[in-house]
Amino acid sequence: MVQKKVQKNLNWLNDSRSRIILIFVLGFVLYANTLTHDFTLDDAIVITDNEFTQKGFAGLKDIFTKDTFHGFFGEAGKDKLVSGGRYRPFTLAMFAIEHAIFGNNPFIHRFINILLYGLLSVLIYLFCNRIFSQKFDVQVAGILAFAISLLFIAHPIHTEAVTNIKGRDEIMAMLGSLAALFILVRKGFEDLEIKDYVLSSLLFLVALLSKENAITFVAVAPLVAFVFYKNPLKTGFLFLATAVLFLVIRTAVIGFDLGAAPSAEFMNNPYLKVESGQYVPFTTSEKLATIFHTLLKYIQLLFVPWPLTHDYYPGHIGLKTWSSPTAVLGLLVYLALAIASVVGIWRKKTWAFFTAYYLVTISIVSNLVFPIGTHMSERFVFMPSLGFAGVLSILIFKLDRRLAFAGLFLIIGLYSFGTIKRNAVWKDNFTLFTTDALTSVNSAKVNNAAGGAISDHVKEMPDSPEKTALIERGHEHLSRALEIHPNYVNAYLLKGNLYFYQEKFDEAIAMYDMSLRLDPNYADALRNKFLALRSAGRYQGEKLNNLSKSLEYLERAIEMQPNDFETNRLLGTCYGIMGKHELALKYFKKCSELQPNNGAIFVNLAKAYQFVGEEEKAQQAAARAQELGSTL
Repeated sequence: MVQKKVQKNLNWLNDSRSRIILIFVLGFVLYANTLTHDFTLDDAIVITDNEFTQKGFAGLKDIFTKDTFHGFFGEAGKDKLVSGGRYRPFTLAMFAIEHAIFGNNPFIHRFINILLYGLLSVLIYLFCNRIFSQKFDVQVAGILAFAISLLFIAHPIHTEAVTNIKGRDEIMAMLGSLAALFILVRKGFEDLEIKDYVLSSLLFLVALLSKENAITFVAVAPLVAFVFYKNPLKTGFLFLATAVLFLVIRTAVIGFDLGAAPSAEFMNNPYLKVESGQYVPFTTSEKLATIFHTLLKYIQLLFVPWPLTHDYYPGHIGLKTWSSPTAVLGLLVYLALAIASVVGIWRKKTWAFFTAYYLVTISIVSNLVFPIGTHMSERFVFMPSLGFAGVLSILIFKLDRRLAFAGLFLIIGLYSFGTIKRNAVWKDNFTLFTTDALTSVNSAKVNNAAGGAISDHVKEMPDSPEKTALIERGHEHLSRALEIHPNYVNAYLLKGNLYFYQEKFDEAIAMYDMSLRLDPNYADALRNKFLALRSAGRYQGEKLNNLSKSLEYLERAIEMQPNDFETNRLLGTCYGIMGKHELALKYFKKCSELQPNNGAIFVNLAKAYQFVGEEEKAQQAAARAQELGSTL
């Protein structure tokens, strides 16, 4: 019995108010070092680059009537690149309101995330304390609930959900779901009034509108009622009715699409492999083996949260077959958990509720139900981790009392240290991507992201050994990304950008051409190729005095953008120096049409007219130059 393992005179643990304060303060202390961080990772999708969020209050209508990603992509269809689409308007609306009041202020968004996380952890304590009181004495129930909430709030695997502002959807989904359930358990599912059912349903709807995985509480709610109380059916119907209402709303807004058709894009479908130079789907056997390997990885990270990374894309987790020990072990572990949960639930065992809770809540992000676009993510285990905290706490308190408390505080201390340390990595995209690329060394996505972050970082740096070293590091990451994903269009673009900053224009153009070979309409590659051609023309003419080579690049550039002022000016100058004044006149005339108030161009135009013997037009151009404040 757990009661025999807990000493009853631990007065400092007996005060529920003190426990609540400690839980909340611990959460704030653990994440206080994130308050000065910049926007990172997916924050751009929901805040800084989201059209609807940036409109503030004016964007709320679009937020509730369109796919969550529509305001980011801005093009019809692109919001469905992620399998199943996304309808999470509640947290997006929160961000829009915060933006309307405080502007693009990451401090405010992060501060609110921390407060909500602390509130969730307090709710976990209150919820667990309430349900445990049905089976244990008051002191044991309180201490177990306290232990669970401390383990939950300190766990480093939660850093992605709390530190990445976009992770608020995880917090709100769990907070709303648990609050909806708490409304019912606080009265023991007895003597509930209409207002209780209405409030519970509204809170659950908020959870569902925050993130779809809250729907798993349709199963969690009756589990609580069955194990700890006596009325599972009524509870299940309440949550089921609210879930049906949400699905009706979701379908009306974004259509009926739960991700049945996996994407054909490698970065949005991890279950693709290369055969004969083509991407083909995993076999069913390979997919299942890879999934159970991944599910085992979640359990490993719950027990030992190291190393952590925001990226578990291909090929950080690669193809597995049933010859892989981790795939077989994963299958056996989850089968054992499922069997034990069924038997334990039937016997109304407390530990079985937590194992069943873990299995139910992780099912929706397991890729077994429908594709989610990636192998795994630490934020996906945010909600299921309560099951882990519950089982671990019960196991700890089956030990000798002194060992139990020593073990509990040791684990919480280690987890707290890991959380604070991991938080520092989320400072900005440069720090996050370049750090996690050292962990997810086989991930095409994070290597590409690291190369892109380095490209942005060096853009404004003066020439120095540090800049040279960073650029070479960026090339290494991007080469690795292309090795893993040979058709990675963006990686070719970013590699071209790094060559551009090195003034290796031929190499840059070659990379942009590779991007365009894969996607002929890739706007960034088209724009950057043009800039590389123009810059190469200027470099050959101004620095190397190779006018013929300069013309070669500039003529290719003008084909891409005939109305670019600077390219026309450079061509006019180059032809003028070469003595080809008719051609020089052609481009200077074009420049004067493009910028009719540019005095310097009329100076060049006057000289060109003089060289071809058109004195009257030369005088007119000179007069216009003088009007604009320029003289020959």
